[in-house]
Amino acid sequence: MTSKLRIGDWNADPDSGTIARNGETIRLEVRSMRLLMCLAERAGQVASIDELISNVWGGVAVSPDSVYQAVTALRRQLGDDPRKPAYIETVPRLGYRMIAETGPWVEARAQRATSEAGTLPAISSAEAGNARRKGNVLWVAAALVIATGFGFALHARLSGRNRSASASVAPPVASVGVLPFLDLTEGMHNEEFADGMTEELIDKLSNVEGVRVPSTTASFFYKGKSLPVSEIAQGLRVTYLLDGSVRKSNGRVRIAARLVRGDNSYVVWTNTYDRPLSDLIMAQDEIAGEVVKALESTVGGTQAHGKSR
Repeated sequence: MTSKLRIGDWNADPDSGTIARNGETIRLEVRSMRLLMCLAERAGQVASIDELISNVWGGVAVSPDSVYQAVTALRRQLGDDPRKPAYIETVPRLGYRMIAETGPWVEARAQRATSEAGTLPAISSAEAGNARRKGNVLWVAAALVIATGFGFALHARLSGRNRSASASVAPPVASVGVLPFLDLTEGMHNEEFADGMTEELIDKLSNVEGVRVPSTTASFFYKGKSLPVSEIAQGLRVTYLLDGSVRKSNGRVRIAARLVRGDNSYVVWTNTYDRPLSDLIMAQDEIAGEVVKALESTVGGTQAHGKSR
């Protein structure tokens, strides 16, 4: 890993595994951070698929689809639109290129504090003494107010604890939201096909006993929106999110899918399916079945039971 970098509007910190901008902080997976830094260190240059596999996956044998899926996930975290990229540009048949401006991390907060400190007016020692005396009087008054109100606040807190606990109900453990699958077909002319794949998975998973799945309308509300995984999971009130991509070529379809925990963005399951278009229904059944197995192994097999339709 390299030192902290500014990448477009984001500040990337490899040590903490986070990116931040405008008060928003997102934690990236280790591999996503490696991918981001690898592209940023080659800003303006094309990084080939082989280079990315070598530098990001550390020599582990993976297919180009793993790279496509990792780039897709990273774009979503950065809020980058693959059709009009501001960060990662796809270079057909060659690889990817970081097109955002990069540079050293700038601690804006520290700079602002230093600047503001330099503009503060000087005060005399007499004024400082008067200010301290006034401050002491204010502290005594504040202490009396706090002491008077403490009993009321404590009582209100204790009486409201049960109400607040019931208001913040955790989502069901075996709950999964299916996000709209991305169309990675060259030219991106198969968006309807990707949407149909999403709808089929929602339909099949909703028929699995013990698994709760938000409706198609709720899931498609997040289509094209770049939000943190945790925020989407909270919005859908689910523990897991299923996302992925589809690519059609020469009468075949490649479907990549992954299951992510909503609270920490950890990937708990991922797989890629390569099928002829005539075998699409079987591929959908397999994906639904694999997601159920992943849920069972993750939650201990206590709630995700049953079989898909």
